[in-house]
Amino acid sequence: MIHPSRVDLVRTRGMLARDMDMSEGTFRNKKPYTRPGFPAPVSSPGARTLLWDGGQTAAYLAGEPVPALPPRDDPGMLLDRQEAAAECGVNPRTWDGYATDPAVASHRIDVHGVDHWPRTAVHAFRDSRPGRAAAPGRPRGSSNAIPRGELPARIAALLDTSPTITIAAVRDALGVAPATAQRVLAELRGERIAALLAAHPHLTSDQAADQLGYPPAVRRAARNAAAAHQLKGNA
Repeated sequence: MIHPSRVDLVRTRGMLARDMDMSEGTFRNKKPYTRPGFPAPVSSPGARTLLWDGGQTAAYLAGEPVPALPPRDDPGMLLDRQEAAAECGVNPRTWDGYATDPAVASHRIDVHGVDHWPRTAVHAFRDSRPGRAAAPGRPRGSSNAIPRGELPARIAALLDTSPTITIAAVRDALGVAPATAQRVLAELRGERIAALLAAHPHLTSDQAADQLGYPPAVRRAARNAAAAHQLKGNA
């Protein structure tokens, strides 16, 4: 999380390497940021691109007390994709779909190549995104198809509201073909099972499906999708 008042202070690995008079290769090998007392990254745990607060790192390198950052619960905080997904209770892949929505995309802020969104914008989208009860749907046979890029996010919103949602319910809410609804539902459930298994390796696929509220009838397809997702992530 990054406070908007401190965006200009953010440092990348390359910038820190220069601050420490190291080559980037030496910095990568020595990983000086793992030393005790080195300020923690302001990027989320497991983020591919690590970012630090330059005010904190400058103080540490000067041997001075490291200043505290603004409270993490500040509503103005900027969130990366993992943090935004967590605030919405979904996995990062699902958030990637949400992020294409104009209500979210218009608030995107690039911080050294890493997308961030204000917490207020994330919450506004989370609290207003369509659910099963709110979805107006379209008449069957309508030619106004939902753009392919938006479909996963729209179905994910329905799944968030009702983990047991059926193919027919998705078809009626969004006007998509049953085969499309079946495929996207299986993929989304599979991604979420895979994410839960990654976070809790002691769980079985069925236990993960139980925790997510998925009914037995859909678990085979979801398990297959989860396995494919795990293989893709390990590739």
